[in-house]
Amino acid sequence: MSELPADDWSPADNPYSIALSEANWWKATVALTTGRMREQASHVGFFDSAQIDARTLVVALRQMLMAVKLEQIALADLGIDPAVGDELAKAQEQFETALPGIKEIRDGLTHFEDWARGTGRGAQATARKNGSTEREVARDFWSFGYDPAADTVTMGPFTISVPAAETATRQLHTAIYAAARAVDLARALAVRAEADQALTAAGITHAPPDGQVLLSPGADLRVWLSLNLPGDQAQLRHDVAERTIAAITAAGLALASTSHPQARDLHDRLVSAEALLVQRR
Repeated sequence: MSELPADDWSPADNPYSIALSEANWWKATVALTTGRMREQASHVGFFDSAQIDARTLVVALRQMLMAVKLEQIALADLGIDPAVGDELAKAQEQFETALPGIKEIRDGLTHFEDWARGTGRGAQATARKNGSTEREVARDFWSFGYDPAADTVTMGPFTISVPAAETATRQLHTAIYAAARAVDLARALAVRAEADQALTAAGITHAPPDGQVLLSPGADLRVWLSLNLPGDQAQLRHDVAERTIAAITAAGLALASTSHPQARDLHDRLVSAEALLVQRR
């Protein structure tokens, strides 16, 4: 049995995919809470379950924006086409327009120690600057609740529509997914370019349809490499496979079998017509 490589995974390696993963979780949380809020409410102690879920909903909506923030940081760090970030920014603006006050409502819930005294930041700070006392500010920005009849969540002067929240969440999630996919595509194209350069330098033909090896275009977000030689030319297949693996390895890339991820016999797999995945080491 071969030894498995040490697990040195870190979320810091791919924050763009962490952003999408978190968006997946919070989108699911929005769907779960909004569904339960419309069901027959139960009670947990003295509290209505719909009101409990409404609080969770607010946090989930705000966390969708945190996923956007992380995605934008990752896009900038990776040097992805600015147009991708621009589209994501537009989606964020549409989300915030559909849910006016979502930041303030979340702040009121999670910073109740300040908002209950009228000493909070943001909207409360603005109200104090405009002449309201802390007591007045606390009163005006309090009273969180979900109204089943109107299907709205309100805190102080801020109200959001639950149906609007569901739609906005789906749309923002789609935009985050598109941004993450753009990163995957850019990475696949970069890997393909490096493989193309390595094969060219080694004198291994790879232009379709007659190249000795074939490289996939990377449109599926992966780059595949396979031999393109007659099956009856065994020695040639072995020689080209050996040179191909050497060239790919020298370029800082690696080949992998998706059917047998721990396989070490990559030369034989390539010779036997298996398409191997090209990836960075």
